[in-house]
Amino acid sequence: MELKYVGDMPKVSKNGVSFDHTKVDKYTYLSPAVELLEALSYGATEVTKHLYTAKGKEFSSNDILNLLKKFCKNIDNVFSQREEKANIYVESLIQRVEENDSLTNDEKNAWLNNINMMKDYFLQHVTNASAYECALESLADEIHVAQIKEITIPLFKNYGIVLHDLMYVLERRKSPIDSTMDAQMTENGLVGKFTFTHR
Repeated sequence: MELKYVGDMPKVSKNGVSFDHTKVDKYTYLSPAVELLEALSYGATEVTKHLYTAKGKEFSSNDILNLLKKFCKNIDNVFSQREEKANIYVESLIQRVEENDSLTNDEKNAWLNNINMMKDYFLQHVTNASAYECALESLADEIHVAQIKEITIPLFKNYGIVLHDLMYVLERRKSPIDSTMDAQMTENGLVGKFTFTHR
């Protein structure tokens, strides 16, 4: 199993392959996610408000994978399901093409060949997304265990996006954690103040 950047989600058609720039490769967010995960892995602590000075470090693929193995309890299950998820997605694309009666046989064949050509790409895209989801779930666990009430962090290098995505994960927990974000301009630049309310 490998983590690597592959780019935006491909859009496959009978005419070829383009890329959907609204569906970013989640690999982009893995370095800030694992950096935050490492920084916030306090366990139970008396300190509930944290000011984190982000380093903006770019982790290698191996470093990211090793940190995920350290913090994500179910990493093996997550990665074992990635191939099934990718196959389901590819099969849905194939089915739509095969059921499209407005296409000629040549157009169908061209479209199906383009889908087949991108199978490995789809698998990597799903792998990266699965790794990112696992990192977010682990971040939610760390915030719960440490009863963290506030994080203030500079908004650069996708830290804000990671914490914004985390807010949705926190809402869906069995014991939901409400969260809010407030962007503030300081003398050191734009920072995000994330507040967590444990129920």
